[in-house]
Amino acid sequence: MAQINKPDEYFNTKLYTGNGSTQSFTGVGFQPDLIWVKSRSNTEPHIWTDVVRGANKNIRSNATSSEFTDANNITSFDSDGFSVGTGGAVNENTYTFASWNWLAGGTASSNTDGSITSNVSANTTSGFSIVSYTGNLTANATVGHSLGVAPAMIIIKNRTDAVDWFVYHKNLTSTYNVKLNTTDAEFGGAYIFDSTSSTFKLRDHNVVNGSGDSMIAYVFAEKQGFSKFGSYIGNGSTDGTFVYTGFKPAMVIYKKSSGTENWFIHDNKRQGFNPENELLFPDLSNAEGTVNRIDLLSNGFKATTSDGGINGSGATYIYMAFAENPFVTSTGVPATAR
Repeated sequence: MAQINKPDEYFNTKLYTGNGSTQSFTGVGFQPDLIWVKSRSNTEPHIWTDVVRGANKNIRSNATSSEFTDANNITSFDSDGFSVGTGGAVNENTYTFASWNWLAGGTASSNTDGSITSNVSANTTSGFSIVSYTGNLTANATVGHSLGVAPAMIIIKNRTDAVDWFVYHKNLTSTYNVKLNTTDAEFGGAYIFDSTSSTFKLRDHNVVNGSGDSMIAYVFAEKQGFSKFGSYIGNGSTDGTFVYTGFKPAMVIYKKSSGTENWFIHDNKRQGFNPENELLFPDLSNAEGTVNRIDLLSNGFKATTSDGGINGSGATYIYMAFAENPFVTSTGVPATAR
């Protein structure tokens, strides 16, 4: 497997301050296909926008609400960043914001690998695709994702109905899922399952496969030097569990799967040094938290608290992580700690 030596060509965090008017931001390093924005300083919803649905189509990971149109949030995907309008959730005057940006494959193409035809923007190098499809309420329906390898994590939101976000992760119990917008532990029911190199399978339920409903899926495969999806067991100590990723993380998202806890997200830009790795909550509209709970290291991450959200004794956690730098590049250049 070829290693990605420059992860910031596929994922990057961009921080900015709102002005209450219109703004364009550069410095992302590519034209993003998925943009996820959250206010750091104030209580505001998470805003997800992608190239497949269109810049003015918004969904919120902290809510069950259906997709809504707002021409004042993300207004365009630009060659080195993006533009925003006057929407308070993305550009309230003096508020600080974090945006997380992924490169997929630009304009979507039709995929007929599954029993449901999908429209897919895929990047097989970085293992990320954005998949839109229309549900048919048929058990064991399959949807093509165009990655060529089995996904490690899939996030699905019904755009039509006000229902939960559902998540497949390879390290959950077989046929179990979790919800991105809640604190719930993993649960059975096989809503998203049987991920293969070409398709993923769905249950006959409206949350992932509602008849005639518009659906969006964010599909991630593991790629050496760029992304890692796994699980770990907490030890309940301030000298917490170390998780090896094989790279210096630029972003880590984790969730206790064996019990009730929030989702948490950290990145290498807020504040940008250990132990000050500020936290946000994908399932909450809360402002940024400043409790020290994780160190981002040259080859992984480590819990620095016994808090149950990250390191409860004997608890199981799932995570997704994206790289700032590989631990060692293919040319032998090592990453350094923070």
